Parts: sequence; structure tokens; C-alpha cells
Amino acid sequence: MRLSAVLFMIAISVAQSGSVTLKTLVFPSETSNSYVELVPLKPLQLKAFTLCMRVATELSGRREVILFAYRTRDADALNVWRELDGRLSFYLSGDGVLFRVPELGALETHLCVTWDSSSGAAALFMNGRKSLTKIYKKGHTVCKGGRVLVGQDPDSYLGAFDPKQSFIGEIGDINMWDSVLSDSTIQDLVSGKEVPRGNVFDWQTTQLTIRGKVEVINREV
Repeated sequence: MRLSAVLFMIAISVAQSGSVTLKTLVFPSETSNSYVELVPLKPLQLKAFTLCMRVATELSGRREVILFAYRTRDADALNVWRELDGRLSFYLSGDGVLFRVPELGALETHLCVTWDSSSGAAALFMNGRKSLTKIYKKGHTVCKGGRVLVGQDPDSYLGAFDPKQSFIGEIGDINMWDSVLSDSTIQDLVSGKEVPRGNVFDWQTTQLTIRGKVEVINREV
């Protein structure tokens, strides 16, 4: 068999296997100093976004949990939370928008939040299923110049962490776009189909700075 034909058959075999190596962050315990900083591909000056991640935690019903924190020097510009009562929420420099949905648990959940400034439309997706739409912060702009952390909620620019708000569990596949993805694209993302990579965060290439007790696990999906 010619070499080109052998290489072609190998490529077909790899494509059909469909396996992709995905890094995941594991936060094993409550701390006040363990976090991961994500370096964006472009400034987070946003009038719309889709933010997605895969998350699992056993903290259900015990306390509030920070899932994503973008802090500027002046404010919490974009924070995603699991609230004390189990609701999921996100906050843009002030009061937040909350969704009563099935609680996060030990089984991995694919979670996305979407928001558009022109209409104020805010929604949440869990494993591809969309919540109702709420109107939130119409006309607002997410300001650039901050830092993005996973694992802690900074009450100052990069500090003043409260261990009772820290994340415990597994989180990864964090991707962000500066637009609202269609429902079908989010469903494709959940099922592992090819979709345009995040242009704010692309989990395959995003630079991570790890502090404290955080383990990076590589697994095939």
C-alpha cells in the first residue's frame, strides 16, 4: 500500500474515533488562595456575549459558589454564581439576573449564559436546554481592563478572597464569544460537534496561570 494511502487511512481512523483531549480544573478543597487566571484573546469590552463551561460540584444547597469572575479595578464586571438557594445567576456591575433551574451536582453540566445589550435579553442553557428569557441591563457595556479568575471571587482587583465563596469541584471547557450564539450552535457545542472557537476565550489555547491547590486533569471526551 502506498504511503499516502496509509496516512489517509490513519487520518480516517482518528476522525472516526472522535476522541478529543480536554483539560479540566479540579479544586479539591475550600481555600482562600487557590484560583486560575485566564488570559483573554481580546479585551472584554462587550455589548453581547456567550459564556460556556462544563462544571460539577457537590456543594449543592450548602453555600453560594463562584463559577466565573471578571473584576475590574472598580467593580465586579461579570460574575457567574450558584446562589445559596441553588439558583444560577450572573451579575454585570450591580444587581444580577437569577434563574431557577435544576441544581448543579456531581454529574457534569454543560452551562452557558448569554446576554445582548441592545435588547437586554439574558438567558441560560443547561446541557443545551434554554431557560426563559429575562430582560437585564439593556444598553450596558462590559468594560475592559479587568482580570478573569476561576475558583475565587475577588472583592478587590485581585484579592480579598472569601473561602466560603470559593469553588470546590471540577470545571473546564470554558469558552466565550463576543456575540450571542444561536440555540442550535449551543446544542452542537454540547454534543461535541465542530463550532466556531471562542474569540474571547478558546479553551484549547487559553493561557492559564494556576495558583494554590488546583489540579489540571487531561481526559478524553
